[in-house]
Amino acid sequence: MPPPRTIVILGPTAGGKSDLAVELCERLPAGGEVVGADSMQVYRRLDAGTAKPEPALRQRAPHHLIDLVEPTQRFTVRDWLDHAERVIADIQQRGRHPVVGGGTNLYLKALLEGLMDGPDHDADFRASLEPFTPPELHERLKERDPAAAERIQPNDRQRLTRALEVFHLTGQPISELQQQWDDTPPDTYRFDPVLIGLRWSPEEINPRINLRVKAMFNPASVAPDVARAVCINGESLPDEVQRLESAGQLGPQAREALGYKQTLTALGAADLHDQRIKTLDDAMERTKVLTRRFAKQQRTWLKRFVGVNWIDMPRPDDQASAVELALRAVPLA
Repeated sequence: MPPPRTIVILGPTAGGKSDLAVELCERLPAGGEVVGADSMQVYRRLDAGTAKPEPALRQRAPHHLIDLVEPTQRFTVRDWLDHAERVIADIQQRGRHPVVGGGTNLYLKALLEGLMDGPDHDADFRASLEPFTPPELHERLKERDPAAAERIQPNDRQRLTRALEVFHLTGQPISELQQQWDDTPPDTYRFDPVLIGLRWSPEEINPRINLRVKAMFNPASVAPDVARAVCINGESLPDEVQRLESAGQLGPQAREALGYKQTLTALGAADLHDQRIKTLDDAMERTKVLTRRFAKQQRTWLKRFVGVNWIDMPRPDDQASAVELALRAVPLA
């Protein structure tokens, strides 16, 4: 008998993916377990700004790949994929459905298609870059691959080194290789998945985003149930950021998270050079803008996935109706 199918839930941020994942885990005859696919939910103690499932949801179904590493650690798509492959195999061996969902579409693409093939490491070349500072590496990359340099932060030595290494070994910019990976549609997806997508218009999703961000920064200004769902430990994002920064617990990658970077700037702890952010209110409004922009990018990404069972949102009875439509898409055999 084949293992239970892997279910992948797609959709924009604030679109109800977490609730749907848990509902499916409870309703599927074989049962299911949630596999998180979010690049910031992997960090422990990053709670108020990462939209982690609230405790009540996590009690209803097992959740994996959330609170996985310390916020001082670097965590890559390769790290996540290694964990995800092991977790999915374990869930299926126990006769249950892996239900994968999260806001990092790059993680989902890597899961379904595998990672982009690239050249092996060159230890001698990497050693030759050691004397240079990250900003110097960034300037060198600008000359060889401006598109990659625009995406990579000037202090991200690991990604800068890899981009320069790929150019050195292949003569081809890593941005071009990544574009080929993006543009080549797969014949089949790995894991024989069932893809379920929640489709929202900007007019419908943007107010949900604004409300979530407002709850992050000022939970007392929203309804108690909204505040509890966002600030899962009862702590606002500014309070959480101040506490973690004071304890030295925000590493280079974690402090770049959407909302965290803007809050750090308002608190004078980040050099963002964004003159629009002087107060926490400014940080909140900027986070709303950037999160709406992120949701737009997600909608563009979602068009790349094929064979998706799309559910138009919102629905008359919203979550219950979406669950019923999603269940119809999952083979019960």
